[in-house]
Amino acid sequence: MSQILLFISSNCSKTFFSIAKKRASLVAFFRQEKIDFSHNWLSISIRAIIIVLLINSSALAQQKTYCNPINIDYGYCPIPNFVTQGKHRATADPVITYFKGEYFLFSTNQWGYWHSKDMLDWQFIPRKFLRPEHKVYDELCAPSVSFVNDTLLVVGSTQGKEFPIWMSKNPSKDDWKELVHKSEAGAWDPYIFWDKEKDEVYEYYGSSNLYPLYGVKLNRKTFQPEGEIFPLIALNDDEHGWERFGENNDNTFLQPFMEGAFMTKNNGKYYLQYGGPGTEFSGYGDGVYVSKNPLGPFEYQSHNPFSYKPGGFARGAGHGATYQDANDDYWHVSSISICTKNNFERRLGIWPAGFDKDGILYSYTAYGDYPTFLPSEKKNHLNENFSGWMLLNYNKPVQVSSTLGGFQPNYAVNEDIKTYWSAKSANKGEYLISDLGEKSTINAIQINYADQDAELMGKPATTTGHKYILYYSDNAKTWKILVDKSKNTKNVPHDYIELEKPIRVRYVKIENIQMPTGKFALCGFRVFGKGIGNSPGIVNNFVPLRTEPKKKGERRNVWFKWQQEPLADGYVIYFGKSSDKMYGSIMVYGKNEYYFNGLDKSDAYYFQIEAFNNNGIGPRTEIKKSE
Repeated sequence: MSQILLFISSNCSKTFFSIAKKRASLVAFFRQEKIDFSHNWLSISIRAIIIVLLINSSALAQQKTYCNPINIDYGYCPIPNFVTQGKHRATADPVITYFKGEYFLFSTNQWGYWHSKDMLDWQFIPRKFLRPEHKVYDELCAPSVSFVNDTLLVVGSTQGKEFPIWMSKNPSKDDWKELVHKSEAGAWDPYIFWDKEKDEVYEYYGSSNLYPLYGVKLNRKTFQPEGEIFPLIALNDDEHGWERFGENNDNTFLQPFMEGAFMTKNNGKYYLQYGGPGTEFSGYGDGVYVSKNPLGPFEYQSHNPFSYKPGGFARGAGHGATYQDANDDYWHVSSISICTKNNFERRLGIWPAGFDKDGILYSYTAYGDYPTFLPSEKKNHLNENFSGWMLLNYNKPVQVSSTLGGFQPNYAVNEDIKTYWSAKSANKGEYLISDLGEKSTINAIQINYADQDAELMGKPATTTGHKYILYYSDNAKTWKILVDKSKNTKNVPHDYIELEKPIRVRYVKIENIQMPTGKFALCGFRVFGKGIGNSPGIVNNFVPLRTEPKKKGERRNVWFKWQQEPLADGYVIYFGKSSDKMYGSIMVYGKNEYYFNGLDKSDAYYFQIEAFNNNGIGPRTEIKKSE
């Protein structure tokens, strides 16, 4: 018996990743040792232990999907001038790199960084990278994160030449030292790029509505600049509609910003990426120029912006970084705009990305804030990464325990991250009930909290975490527990739960137990799965209206009109400069028109549209060409 207990004890100490093996190991062990189950006490004990393992296996099954905005413990804005309209979580300008078997994520204002083995469970490591004499609120703003051979490098944005470049061979253990005490190449929005094939190092930088992005070669040994600083690329919003300032690339009262330089080398070509026109807007995106040389000359990629998401729940996909996963597939991480309490209230999103057969860099954002497969599920990033689980409760009826002022209940299900419902308090027992309208199959739930009356700033060492319980019911009277996080101690501002076994119910309820700060408030209570009805039909009378070439008019704009599909919750419009490269997409809810201002003036475009609802996606229309 002691041998059995020793075997079980050692196996129980493993992580949940090996639970499936535990069950097989136990059965094999018992058979090999010819354990006699005739003794009731032994049989009962072993069966009880097996049941515990099975329960743990069920509760800790590894998720196959994630959902944007990604669920990390975002810090609170540390800058007093930015929280006059309410304290709130904020970060942006992310970089992810895959280094020594882990993903490392750095972003603005966080007083530390995250690492993960699976791109789902992110563990935060507190760290102050700057010295006391630097006296900055956000510690690292728009940091550069890259590696050279076996060493990870980090440096933040600065207008001077006093910031250090840090290095680590073991960043998962907060083991850092200075590579450069004062970087002479200090700049805003920097990115240090290692050209592995040539063993050369370059720095790219710039953040301005006046100046271009610059590049300079760094000395391979000292990492200080050597040689000439080259102006590389600049915005051309007279030609590129998506580079115009404004929420929908529609304002001309300010010059647009170019920022967020990032470099990727693929198949011998250099892809210099940049963000524009302003991080405050849903039209924030990333474009790319391409060259055969690291310092140019660069040419505008024919398909731009390559990262763009102006519609849907999580909007904006600018100032990001392109990286490879454990399977060598590409992803793009970027900023998502909320910008309600302050222009710089933002979150992070991760999008499948890649290079097509012609070397075009793209990221796939269609249904990009719905459940998406993680790298563990190797998929084609152009069309297979979406799980197919639809939003079940868009604008469906809700019941709540209380309502604070104008923060109305429907704001929790209207697919607008900028609006939210708030209860009157953070008391235990405040709740929201979502009626799906009919019994539906639920695969996953995303809970997006809003920072109503938050009291924190910066990155607290610990908080009480978000504590809640999810219930389900067929009649809104008798409730059963679906997920119990009443003991949770983690900050989960965008918690995402993929159910191991889907359930078929009509009502879902979230009951607050405790908030880390502020009132119980939700900007998105999102239930995903499949309804029992029909998907929408094909969209009729889809027309893109655009000025013809050589005629007076604004060719950077197009006005889409179509006939309302009766079964549709919304639509996805696809666009591109060739019929086989329609990588751009726009998600539109509850309308039958959309004004799009992101075209390049001189080029022809191709367009398609499809309708979707809680039951699925309808067929795409025939492709429409606009000269």
